[in-house]
Amino acid sequence: MLPLTFTAPWILAALALLPVIWWLLRLTPPRPRSVQFPPTRLLLDIDQHEETPQRSPWWLTLLRLLLAALLIIALAGPVWRTADPVQTGDGVLWLIVDNGWTSARDWEAQKGAAEQILTTAEQAGQPVLFAATAEGPGQNMTPESAAVALEKLRALEPRPYPPPRAELSAGLAEAAASAPPGAIVWLSDNTGTADSFTADLDRIAGDAPVTVMTGLETPMGLKDLANDAEALSLTVVRHPARNASTATVQALDLKGLVLGEVQSRFAAGETETAVRFELPTELRNDIARVEISGEAAAGAVQLVDDSWRRRTVGLISGQSGDLDQPLLSPIYYLERALAPFSDIRQPREADIARAVPSLIDQGISVLVLADVGRLPDTTVETLREWVQNGGTLVRFAGPRTAGGSDELIPVTLRDGDRSFGGSLTWKQPQQLADFPKNSPFSGLKTHDEVTVTRQVLAEPTADLPDRTWAMLEDGTPLVTADTLGAGNMVLFHVTADSTWSNLPLSGVFLNMLRRILAVSNVAAASETPDDSTPSQSVLPPLRLLDGYGRFQSPPVEVTPVNAAVFRDAAASRRTPPGLYGTEDGFRALNLMQREDELLPLDLSPLGGDAVETAYPESDPFDLRSVFFTLAFLLLVLDAIAVFLLAGGLSRVRLRTRTAGIAVALALGTTALAVSGPDAARAQSDSGDLRALESTLETRLAYVITGNPEIDDTSAAGLAGLSRFLAERTALEPGDPIAIDIARDELSFYSLLYWPIDPAVDKPDGRTIARIDTFMRNGGTILFDTRDHINTAANGFSTTPATLKLREILEDLDVPPLEPVPPDHVLTKAFYLLETFPGRYSTSPLWVESLEEISARGDRPVRAGDGVSPLLITGNDFAAAWAIAPSGDFMYPTVPNDRSQRDYAFRSGVNIVMYSLTGNYKADQVHIPALLERLGQ
Repeated sequence: MLPLTFTAPWILAALALLPVIWWLLRLTPPRPRSVQFPPTRLLLDIDQHEETPQRSPWWLTLLRLLLAALLIIALAGPVWRTADPVQTGDGVLWLIVDNGWTSARDWEAQKGAAEQILTTAEQAGQPVLFAATAEGPGQNMTPESAAVALEKLRALEPRPYPPPRAELSAGLAEAAASAPPGAIVWLSDNTGTADSFTADLDRIAGDAPVTVMTGLETPMGLKDLANDAEALSLTVVRHPARNASTATVQALDLKGLVLGEVQSRFAAGETETAVRFELPTELRNDIARVEISGEAAAGAVQLVDDSWRRRTVGLISGQSGDLDQPLLSPIYYLERALAPFSDIRQPREADIARAVPSLIDQGISVLVLADVGRLPDTTVETLREWVQNGGTLVRFAGPRTAGGSDELIPVTLRDGDRSFGGSLTWKQPQQLADFPKNSPFSGLKTHDEVTVTRQVLAEPTADLPDRTWAMLEDGTPLVTADTLGAGNMVLFHVTADSTWSNLPLSGVFLNMLRRILAVSNVAAASETPDDSTPSQSVLPPLRLLDGYGRFQSPPVEVTPVNAAVFRDAAASRRTPPGLYGTEDGFRALNLMQREDELLPLDLSPLGGDAVETAYPESDPFDLRSVFFTLAFLLLVLDAIAVFLLAGGLSRVRLRTRTAGIAVALALGTTALAVSGPDAARAQSDSGDLRALESTLETRLAYVITGNPEIDDTSAAGLAGLSRFLAERTALEPGDPIAIDIARDELSFYSLLYWPIDPAVDKPDGRTIARIDTFMRNGGTILFDTRDHINTAANGFSTTPATLKLREILEDLDVPPLEPVPPDHVLTKAFYLLETFPGRYSTSPLWVESLEEISARGDRPVRAGDGVSPLLITGNDFAAAWAIAPSGDFMYPTVPNDRSQRDYAFRSGVNIVMYSLTGNYKADQVHIPALLERLGQ
């Protein structure tokens, strides 16, 4: 079957008229040739007789017949299809599209195939039942026009969860009862599921033909995230039909910067492989996201939530202050062990009844009590509520614990302790046994040098093994734990210092504490309702992933998740993968879990009647433009042939000679005018005029981006700032001037305002050198990314404007930067300022670091000696300064505050004065006047 089809094949019947056209062209003579012959009297001697008209040349007739044939074929709508058309039947066409995360990699190919099928149905006037497997049973499953289905398709996107196909079975069965399908086309994502959808589809289809498109390249996935003492590890999963043997896995921080990159390799026949990021603990604490480079799918992303990040830990020791030796106290060991991955809080009050509520009010996640025996009753009640709401209480034994404790311990303790050489003695110090599999410490390596010489013992009970997280070689518990509400109670049966064991001196101790923090909540709830009953904790959606693995704002249909069941939640339509909680504390719901796999699609339940076909490799190509272009070219050739046959060449030669004489006269006149005395007074070029204007008066300059909206805003903004400067200061600047950073001379300007447009290409090397020279010679560039409101909305990703700015600055000699410190000359260059707002007020203004200037030794330690070569902000200064010709402000501030706009103009004045005058305000002469004004 030929891949050439026509949208209007009935027009091809006009080809039958070609013989008629040939007959008409054959009898039509060419246009008579005109010859000028002045001696007309000689014509009287010519015999007059009738002659037969000359016929058109055969090649001209063939040219015109071919022209007519091309026009007829073009009007018939020729389309070149690279794949055989799909069987769509005569009745209602069912089009089922998989749009889960596994469709994200080749979604455009899948969408293009659906458009082809729906376009064919629209041309045939065939009704369509359109269903997307990830949209759930709530979608409309009634036949509709193909045009409506096309609109739905254009709005469809991959979803960040597997397509629950079985949910459609009931709706499709109901639709088949009212309108049986004429044909079913299933655009699959090439992955299989454990549900019964294929069997249900075979039953629903009846006698209708079923076509299944397969062959998409399924994206790889990430699962099984683990963060131990040595490395952060994950498992990379691929589809059995995927031929890729390697994958590049990247670890990113909250700003989207790459902290680590690992190359994974699949062995032949394997579908899973492990990757490890062996980074320092401090770097691994900053990892917020791990993704497979180039996959662009939600399953190729693993989010790292607060369980892997620093906790706020409160420390309280029961040791008396007069007996405390700082380097030997339990607090010293705990601080050194917890500091690398947690924030330490210690109470100022020695009274535990006051210290515990004070720490809880600070939002601690974990409270560590070192050898604290019995707690006051009021403190016990406070701690019980805190633990029930998600807090983690960690206690270490000691002499006071051996003498008795309260009820906030996971097991019942025996009175006294077991020691080396006592009544309950060991023959020798005991070593650690392997950690139980049900323990959070499972997988940690024990060391033979870790020994215990003394401990408190737990009363043996039936549930003691279930509460034991670590034990000694003789089976006695070393660490026990129990849950209380949403929190945990953990007890080390030894001290936190080295008096009872050398465990606190080992690396195992650090890893054990890290695992305890990992299973704790980030911020335990410290408030309860008025009736003193614990409130039910829910986690609202914070940042969710779309089907491509990008962060997006939570849709309105996504509801908060109960924290108690969040651990068992799976990615679905109601609970998409992403971050749940608040900015202060959140938990990650990842798409792929430890047991998930990428299975091949099994079509055996459909029987042998189903047709499996591949997706078209390319879209259909419309040939109408090709045929119309060829017809136009033939038309041009026909016109040229007629022109030559009619003797037009001789007239062209005559007109050419006349035109040559006219051109020669014009050139002569021009040469005469140029050589005249007026040429000496002509302006050489516009560059000299620009240089003259910039030299005679001070002008504010901005860099042209090529975007009319941005450039107009920059011009209006600097015009508004110039007007404000003229009204409030002695400076009367001229009109702002636009600068082409690649061509114009920059030395005339002390300050350049440069708004960043992500769509503009990075300047070339020559331009970068000009910019660097400008800054080295004392010029200042104010870079404005204008995106700080977007940065706050994205939260976890770098904006395009910031990335473009980094790209520009990477080849410049940029000094270390810092937000404007309180004693910087910018804060007092003209107005006294503390912040530098623009249209937005949340971005700091970055300048050259004063610490770096002091370290170089070439300038004083304090207060802005010299001018920073660059300033960076995201507050969109120009939009805040922009004034329309009517006198109104062009853009509102965010928030819409009149005082913010006033401070935006004041910020602009200080920046201009700073760039023009440098450090004169840092002179000590002005200090008394400034202090007197501040005192007022």
